[in-house]
Amino acid sequence: MRIVTSALLISVMTVTSCGAVRDSRVNPFNWFGRSSSEPVQQAPEATNPLIPRSRGLFANRRAEKDIYLGQPIDQVTDLVVERAPGGALIRATGISAVQGAYEVRLTPENEDEKPVDGVLTYRLEALTPDGARPGGSTATRTVVVARKLSAQQLRNVRTVRVTAARNVRTTRRR
Repeated sequence: MRIVTSALLISVMTVTSCGAVRDSRVNPFNWFGRSSSEPVQQAPEATNPLIPRSRGLFANRRAEKDIYLGQPIDQVTDLVVERAPGGALIRATGISAVQGAYEVRLTPENEDEKPVDGVLTYRLEALTPDGARPGGSTATRTVVVARKLSAQQLRNVRTVRVTAARNVRTTRRR
């Protein structure tokens, strides 16, 4: 009876001490905190939308296929950075203004995908079908996308930021 009681007492003490690990920096789930939302400040357009962008009759059409023409999603609703083998996984959930958004991507703000002052910024973009009408239920307009980053890419990152058309969502490393 004494062995059972002491084994039970030791196991209870061990399980109750897990609360300290849950809130510590040792736990990989605490590396980035919960995300927060901010409104987006609209920048003026640099190009005139009335001027056509044609390349001419003999232009190389292969180069145009490599260009991603995604438009920003209406809003970002959730941003989570999860620990993955060899790095982390950035998962963003957004709501599109129209139904049928496809080929959703987290496009880096800068080409080399390096953090600026410890902030790594992405745009949540998707392609929309021609003639798509705004509206529909939220469940049918919800999109989810993820992007894997290596531990080397995350070395100097303190904040991950994802922008959409109407808001910005950020999460900070604890």
